[in-house]
Amino acid sequence: MKNLRITVEGKSYDVQVELLDEEAGSTPAPRRGSSGGAGSRAASPASAPVKAAAAPKAAPAAAGQGAVASPLAAVVVSVDVAVGDAVAEGQKVVTLEAMKMNTIVSASAAGTVKAILVAAGDGVEEGQALIEIA
Repeated sequence: MKNLRITVEGKSYDVQVELLDEEAGSTPAPRRGSSGGAGSRAASPASAPVKAAAAPKAAPAAAGQGAVASPLAAVVVSVDVAVGDAVAEGQKVVTLEAMKMNTIVSASAAGTVKAILVAAGDGVEEGQALIEIA
């Protein structure tokens, strides 16, 4: 068994991998059957061509003072206010969906909506600014 750390889209995962054909620490070459009989094997997923990784996305804007932040990673279902609207503390401003459950995001303070930073259908990260209130 080997312990490895894999990073996917900026998140690290610690995994254990069992090496099946361990010969002096080298990876075995894929076997190729000369006939389509019972002795031949299908190509393993490891020998399949690997797609190039997508270019990293720009980091989402972190919530600053006056911003309403996303409490979790989710998809925006609706933005329930418009720029220039007066909002009260605790008023619903955005609805998010994660794992088929809706989460209501409320204004953290009373004020006027200065900017809307997301739209319905956008994916957001935890802590990402959704709306700015002045």
